[in-house]
Amino acid sequence: MPIKELQTIIDYCFKDAEILREALTHKSYAGEHKAVHHNERLEFLGDSILGAIVAHYIYCQCPHSEEGVLSKIKSNLVSRHNLYLWAKKLELGRFMRLGHGELATGGRQRDSIISNAMEAVIGAVYLDGGYPAAEHVVLPWVRTQELKQDAGDFKSQLQEYIQKRSRSTPTYEVLQTVGPEHDKIFTVEVALDGKRLGVGKGRNKKLAEQDAARDAYRRLKVKK
Repeated sequence: MPIKELQTIIDYCFKDAEILREALTHKSYAGEHKAVHHNERLEFLGDSILGAIVAHYIYCQCPHSEEGVLSKIKSNLVSRHNLYLWAKKLELGRFMRLGHGELATGGRQRDSIISNAMEAVIGAVYLDGGYPAAEHVVLPWVRTQELKQDAGDFKSQLQEYIQKRSRSTPTYEVLQTVGPEHDKIFTVEVALDGKRLGVGKGRNKKLAEQDAARDAYRRLKVKK
């Protein structure tokens, strides 16, 4: 794997390249090589580090924005779609270690795989070089992004709509998961006080929840 090439692309040289290899290892590859660790723990860490860096950046860049607006801008910046576009620009999929099944079904280009790997790489940089190193990798990308709210964040829109009319909070529940491991479809229900508001589907839980929230929000707006 051309580890040095990726380090050049992200402009960070690892002291321990094994951490970067782990960040680029999908669980399908680890499943075929029992002694290998996959990248989900680093993904968890990277998600938090990325969130902190982005939150600090937009806090400084938007001094007059309220907390709710800042949260929506942050949500848009660190969305799966934005991370996918960043990872794609870096050609991150080319460096991934994937199992044979994922390779055969286009895993190197799958949005969920490479967006998650982008978070894992950030986590790896943080472990290897600390917070300043992670900022060094993340901030050049963040500075190229438009600071805007996500008009497609239906979960936030639904939450705000309900909060104005009720003290209750909408809940999301996975009703069904179908399909093979690499291409699952989730069905999610959103409800309020036990009453179904909407149902949605997506290739992961987050997308299905957004689809359910969109369904619920539009239904509630029609009834208004």
